[in-house]
Amino acid sequence: MTNHPARTRVLDRVHNFRDYGGYAVSGGGQVVRGMLWRSGQHFGATDDDLKHIDALRLAAIVDLRGPKERAKAPNPALPRSQPRIFETAMDTANLMLKVNPVMRTEGSLAEVDAAMCAGYRVMPFNPALIDIFSDHFHALATVEGAQLVHCLAGKDRTGLAVALTQHLLGVHHDDIMADYLLTNTAGNIEERIAAGVKAIRAAHSDALPEDAMRVIMSVRDEYLDIAFTEIRTQFGSVDAYIGNTLGIDDAKRDWIRNRFIVN
Repeated sequence: MTNHPARTRVLDRVHNFRDYGGYAVSGGGQVVRGMLWRSGQHFGATDDDLKHIDALRLAAIVDLRGPKERAKAPNPALPRSQPRIFETAMDTANLMLKVNPVMRTEGSLAEVDAAMCAGYRVMPFNPALIDIFSDHFHALATVEGAQLVHCLAGKDRTGLAVALTQHLLGVHHDDIMADYLLTNTAGNIEERIAAGVKAIRAAHSDALPEDAMRVIMSVRDEYLDIAFTEIRTQFGSVDAYIGNTLGIDDAKRDWIRNRFIVN
């Protein structure tokens, strides 16, 4: 287990739970701490887990999973808090559409990695993800208080959502990448991987061996770079994608920066 105590909360059954604030931003200041959180799904959370999450006093939770995922693994209610919940009615798991054919044929590690790259290449353009990413940024602009964004494992869909958020806030790309890669080292890695493998195999396939499943449950800098490169290729810049595709105009951008950047 590798802990990053400045930003990681090591919970029993909720994995990859991290504060993604605290990074310096261009123009001065830094992203506020204790207000922007990311994680994997909360299904199976212990009472202690829920108490820890409840203590954060979340005002909004953005669930990036699609309806089928939520139905199979619903998030439990928090004991006291009643955050606004943002969800999408469409399927967002397009990454698995690229990985599934390889899983069914017991593909090699190289084939699994190539499938992950292919999934990241199309992930930013999934209409369902565009819809829920837009909701995520809308929540940042309009909902007062701490917020959390999550998917199943808190690494791919969540990783992209967080990277886009940090980009909007002016975090340097090196810090964005470092935060993204913390998935590989933060918290109880073996328990996180085991939980993710169980969920993926239950929903998709038992074909892949353990080492290939570990590829799926990890992240590489190339994955995020592919997504950002495709965004720039199709839209000219990441800012144009956030503004024109996700609908975050200058006013909303300013609201988000004013709320989550401190000197």
